[in-house]
Amino acid sequence: MKYVCTLIAVKNIEQSKKFYHDLLNQEVIADLGANVTLTGGFALQTAESWQDFIQKEEQEVLYGNNDAELYFEEDDIDNFMDRLKAFGVEYVHYLKEHAWGQRVVRFYDLDKHIIEVGENMAVVAKRFVDSGLTVEQTAKRMAVPIEYIKVLLSETTV
Repeated sequence: MKYVCTLIAVKNIEQSKKFYHDLLNQEVIADLGANVTLTGGFALQTAESWQDFIQKEEQEVLYGNNDAELYFEEDDIDNFMDRLKAFGVEYVHYLKEHAWGQRVVRFYDLDKHIIEVGENMAVVAKRFVDSGLTVEQTAKRMAVPIEYIKVLLSETTV
C-alpha cells in the first residue's frame, strides 16, 4: 500500500490553481482538466467530478467544515504575512505563536478549506538559539528532544 496524496474538491479549478500558485508557490505537476496535482503533494478536483466519483450527484459538496487543513511551512513568516494581506483571505486566526514557539496563521482558501502556514521548525530553533538560548534550553522551550534540535539546526541555511 502506498499513500499518494490528499484531494480537495473545488468550485472553480482555474481560480484555485491560481490561488495555490500565486500565494503558496504550488506548481502544477499534472493537469487533467477536472483533476490537477500540485507540487505540495495534494490535488484539486472539480466539485462536479467529485460528486460523480462518490455517486452523490444529487447532493452538493459541503465546504467550510473546519475538520481538516492543508499545512505548509515557510522560512520567512513575516514576509509571507505581508504577501498574504494582498489576497484578502478570510482568517481562521491571524499570526499567533504556539506554546513550542512556532508562529502560524490559518486562513481559508477560496472554497473554505483551512490552510495553515507555519514557520519552518528549523527556523524556530535557530531563532531561539540566535536569541541566546543553548541547544538544551531550546529543546526544553520547544518541548522536543535535544537531538531533534541538533537536526533542525543542521538544516538551517537562513
